[in-house]
Amino acid sequence: MLLIPCPYCGLRDESEFSNRGEVVVRPDPDAASDAQWVQYLYFRNNVRGWQSEYWVHTHGCQQLFVVRRHTLTQQIERPA
Repeated sequence: MLLIPCPYCGLRDESEFSNRGEVVVRPDPDAASDAQWVQYLYFRNNVRGWQSEYWVHTHGCQQLFVVRRHTLTQQIERPA
């Protein structure tokens, strides 16, 4: 069982959440090339190891927040 620390509701079971994918930096709309937009919209790093991800507390407070998760062990890094 994976427990995710919601910054608003505390530690909860993963069944209450939806993963929204890897955190990526949005390019500048006024300066980005088509290739940069394609990279932003369609490609992800898919790392083996620690990755920052967006999660939504779907069956709770409905808030979007960032969690660092190890993609192999599913370990969640607790915020300091």
